[in-house]
Amino acid sequence: MFDKILIANRGEIACRVMRTARRLGVRTVAVYSDADVDAAHVALADEAHPIGPAPATESYLNGAAIIAVAQRTGTQAVHPGYGFLSENADFAEACAAAGLIFIGPPPAAIRTMGSKSAAKALMEKAGVPLVPGYHGDEQDPVVLARAAEATGFPVIIKASAGGGGKGMRVVRRVDDFDAALEAAKREAKAAFGNDHVLVEAYLERPRHIEVQVFADSRGNTVHLFERDCSIQRRHQKVLEEAPAPGLTARQRTRMGAAAVAAARACGYVGAGTVEFICEEKDFYFMEMNTRLQVEHPVTELITGQDLVEWQLRVALGERLPLKQNQIAVSGHAIEVRIYAEDPARDFLPATGQIAHLRLPADMPYVRIDAGVREGDEVSVHYDPMIAKLIVWDDDRVGAVTRLRAALAATEIAGPANNVGFLATLAGHPAFASGEVDTGFIERYREDLLPPPGPVSDDVLALASLAVLLRRRQAAAERALRSSEPHSPWNDSRGWRLNVETHSRLEFRDGERAVAVVVNYRADGYALDLPGGRIEVTGEILASGALRAVLDGRRVTAAVVRHAGDMVVIVSGVSHRLRLADPLDAVADEPASGGRMTAPMPGKVVKVHVSPGQNVLRGAPLIVLEAMKMEHAISAPSAGRVAAVHYADGDLVEEGAELLTLETSTHA
Repeated sequence: MFDKILIANRGEIACRVMRTARRLGVRTVAVYSDADVDAAHVALADEAHPIGPAPATESYLNGAAIIAVAQRTGTQAVHPGYGFLSENADFAEACAAAGLIFIGPPPAAIRTMGSKSAAKALMEKAGVPLVPGYHGDEQDPVVLARAAEATGFPVIIKASAGGGGKGMRVVRRVDDFDAALEAAKREAKAAFGNDHVLVEAYLERPRHIEVQVFADSRGNTVHLFERDCSIQRRHQKVLEEAPAPGLTARQRTRMGAAAVAAARACGYVGAGTVEFICEEKDFYFMEMNTRLQVEHPVTELITGQDLVEWQLRVALGERLPLKQNQIAVSGHAIEVRIYAEDPARDFLPATGQIAHLRLPADMPYVRIDAGVREGDEVSVHYDPMIAKLIVWDDDRVGAVTRLRAALAATEIAGPANNVGFLATLAGHPAFASGEVDTGFIERYREDLLPPPGPVSDDVLALASLAVLLRRRQAAAERALRSSEPHSPWNDSRGWRLNVETHSRLEFRDGERAVAVVVNYRADGYALDLPGGRIEVTGEILASGALRAVLDGRRVTAAVVRHAGDMVVIVSGVSHRLRLADPLDAVADEPASGGRMTAPMPGKVVKVHVSPGQNVLRGAPLIVLEAMKMEHAISAPSAGRVAAVHYADGDLVEEGAELLTLETSTHA
């Protein structure tokens, strides 16, 4: 086994590789950018070294700096994780030239499968079925438009050099093709440094099923069964499970054989994933990811194998640990990706400090792969993943039940996050029945993303109780420090014998003002809420959790103060309130008028308008990029552009005024 390896990555995948390395007695070297000096993967490694400024192009994509660290530290091999340089053939060759083992496939296989066009040409020769469309090298917009018309709308434009939903656009009408092509190429160039695209028929209700393959340098290739990754938003995966629900034994066998054929066709070595798009009984090759996948833990849980250990052994030239007939499926596993993002705002990525983080403890049925800790910052520079939550049980019904329980035990305060959305998804009857395809979220959008409503009386009661208990606790601490600790003036309970005493708490629930009248009792409080009176008692535990009794019902919650707000977390779902100071008047926010502001921090990649220009409702104004994903800002109504405050390439903070639009009353 290796003595020392360098992990050329960050976050949860770097931590995950380090855990296997530590179990095998392998020392680890971490690299970090200026933004990650205090990151979790830096703390977990045996040693860590800086490689450059925060932008990935100057640090985690700086292959020369990473190789220099590897040579300086006496490292034998480099594990690239996923993303960044993991599918960069030039980096793999540079590692070999520096005397380092690249823990990944041969550069030739990376190049072949890294180009969707080249990969599909090779798959066609190998007899692997392909989606109808254009997979050639010609990139003239006229040629691509003609290919789209020949294929038949709807079509999907895909970046040839990458995945993850970047550089991808669905086009349903010929009139929309040119704009979609321009956007897809621009996004592909930003994400992968290559704007080459292909055009394929768009399947309306497809499933996204991928097969884990592994090959050694001695000619042995196996698959470790499939994963269903159909539930996606913005063409990016949200939830993965293994095995794929509803797949027949014959389909599983055919798909596994096709994946092995694909790996052999490109001379593959190491861990890889062959991705298929499926509709009813048919399946078609999409692409091959020449690396370990984000969702590999579900495969590990159903097969009982450590795929990172397999990677290390294969990189050393060893045979695969198991033959195909020795690999079997046991039970069912589901993974969800917990992101700092706002589902209510089309899943826009969020940034900021994680003020409170409680994740379920690792146990035989629940696994947590995380790369952040409480107090860490989610940066605009990198992927906003907080953690991966993976569950296992004997069957899918049990796994879904465990997923719901694990999400209910997850608490996050700070940046917006998708835990509540995931809990709603996991509880949806269509998901429980296995009705999964790539259109799941859009089809059930009204169920999964209902418009925000007022917080419940229970949430208001918990927030009020937390305020009252903390005031009592502060008063008790003051009393202990005073010369008369038992003086009645130090009693903050508010209760008096034979006297009805009460006070008032004012909250802001979004734009709504809510009053809670507190009636003091000898053993607690009676709260007058919008829906009526609730009798409450409770205590703040040493862990900081709030344990409450609401009208006889026991409820445990977290109430966290963050950025002036109170975040009440119940069963994994966060509710944000603001406690109004009665001494201060609540000032209404000024009307924004025609100010168009940035919905997220990011970079301006395209300004479509100039001052003085008239625009129609829905016209594109500015395109922002955050975490390599584009977000187009359109005109909310017809009007005239009065001012543009940023140019292409400028960085902006959330809430920054991008331009001023003088709106018109005309359509």
